[in-house]
Amino acid sequence: MMKQVIFLVDMQSFFASVEKAKHYRHLKHPLVVSGDPKRRSGVILAACPLAKQAGIKNGERLWEAQEKCPNLISVSPHMQEYIDNSLAITNILKSITDLVEPYSIDEQFMDVTYSQKLFGTPENMARHIQHEIYTKLRVVARVGIGENKVLAKMACDTFSKHKKNGVFHLKKDEIETVLWPLPIEKLFRAGSQMARHLRRRAIRTIGDLARTDVTKIKKEWGIHGHVLWMNAHGVDYSPVSLSTTDRQKGIGNGMTLPRDYHDITDIKVVLLELCEEVCRRARQAHVMSQTVSLGVTGSTYSIKTGFHRQMTIADPTNITLDIYRIACGLFDTFWDGQPIRRLHVSLTNLVNDNAVQLSLFKEKQADHIKLGYETDKILTKYGKNSLVRASSLLASSQAKDRAAKIGGHYK
Repeated sequence: MMKQVIFLVDMQSFFASVEKAKHYRHLKHPLVVSGDPKRRSGVILAACPLAKQAGIKNGERLWEAQEKCPNLISVSPHMQEYIDNSLAITNILKSITDLVEPYSIDEQFMDVTYSQKLFGTPENMARHIQHEIYTKLRVVARVGIGENKVLAKMACDTFSKHKKNGVFHLKKDEIETVLWPLPIEKLFRAGSQMARHLRRRAIRTIGDLARTDVTKIKKEWGIHGHVLWMNAHGVDYSPVSLSTTDRQKGIGNGMTLPRDYHDITDIKVVLLELCEEVCRRARQAHVMSQTVSLGVTGSTYSIKTGFHRQMTIADPTNITLDIYRIACGLFDTFWDGQPIRRLHVSLTNLVNDNAVQLSLFKEKQADHIKLGYETDKILTKYGKNSLVRASSLLASSQAKDRAAKIGGHYK
């Protein structure tokens, strides 16, 4: 039986690479893609290799990056272009194998086990993929190779990104010498908080975790701990799946406000708009929700304020005003009256909308459900701003601005 071969293909500085390829091909200065510096979203989303050499990191403030690199070029994001490029990369990968699973906008898994008969060794295939992507899109790809998704991911994140040719094959029989000496933070799915917990238990390297009795790990950290222990041993049974994106567990929408919001009326205008968005997405997916979550972040960075609370209801719904009333109830209960800078609404415990039992005690419930779907048809045909609530005409509204964006950034 042929040994399984999985690729994780990752794009180097994806947003910045797309900008350079399309608009700044001959630019020899460092370039970053940044949110609007006049708003709170003015942070670095992507930095080209020259900018990274100057010490600039993703997530830091634009003004901090400009202090490190005075000749820095900053451009606004163009999300539609990044999505188009990501889809083009998917098509390139599908010319090698039909088993391609997008992991993020700039990372994709591939199962190339049976493509070796046509394209040669994994290393040859990796170089072929790099050449095709760079030739057609001028974007540099790095490829991690492994027997499963975990090994491919760690090969890419830990080794490929630091190799000149951008390719690394992490073999399972070599993990004790190659992977285990690395700090625990390098382990896939071991976040910073989990890494701190592990270090408090004297687990400082991936090998320390791998050599720890799994029953102790499970007792301390449950299923997540067990999964990390398996990752440390290079074990992962999840296949490259074509239907990963179909299994939606939750739907959420949030936004960082352009200024501090103090007034409860202004806050609830934006809250209603967020509820409208998540409910529309739920209707598009033909699901209803039983659990509504609300996240609120305070305006100060030095002292963290805000809350995250949720409420589970008996009857699933995707009716905007139902979700809005629940969100308002959570807000009224837990808001401390301090200015806020961010709101987030999410729906979980999703069920299919054709399996919901209508209530005899809720007047015109069926009419309200139907109204939501009919409204969505109008918005799909004529645009997001073709039909708005009266409250979205107020100065505090963010609906018009959000309609021009994808993923919180302008198209």
